[in-house]
Amino acid sequence: MPSFSCEGRARRSDAQTRVARLALALALGAFVVPALGQSAPDAPKADGRFSMTPAGEGFLRLDTRTGAVSHCLVTPAGAQCRAGADERAALEAEIDRLTKDNADLRGKLAAAGDQTPGGRPRNALPSQEEMDRAMGWMESFMRRMMRLMREEPPPGERL
Repeated sequence: MPSFSCEGRARRSDAQTRVARLALALALGAFVVPALGQSAPDAPKADGRFSMTPAGEGFLRLDTRTGAVSHCLVTPAGAQCRAGADERAALEAEIDRLTKDNADLRGKLAAAGDQTPGGRPRNALPSQEEMDRAMGWMESFMRRMMRLMREEPPPGERL
């Protein structure tokens, strides 16, 4: 007949407790981790027309369809909203001006055709005169460099 002792039960209960804790942790992990990825049920939907942001004593209301911004104050009589300083009109005027300037420049470029401001065709090879001038500059540079390389440093100085 097997004999039972208190130590055996204690060891078995410790092992069973560990297994039970591990099973509980796995079960909680199986339910908690997917729940963390879900948004809160009462979170505001992003497809609303207005977006509210706290600002000072009230809040800013952004109309997501038109881009108009209003500053709203909450008073005992209710919320009072005033249109913010409208920089949008100034920005649109600047965009219109730049668009016109761009169109003018494109027209001038098309009228110039394939010519540079000097009247020479774009992508043309350099003339013989330009080549001679460039080669003369390079030759002068190389002669100076060779002269520096040939010169010996004065005694006592090392490079």
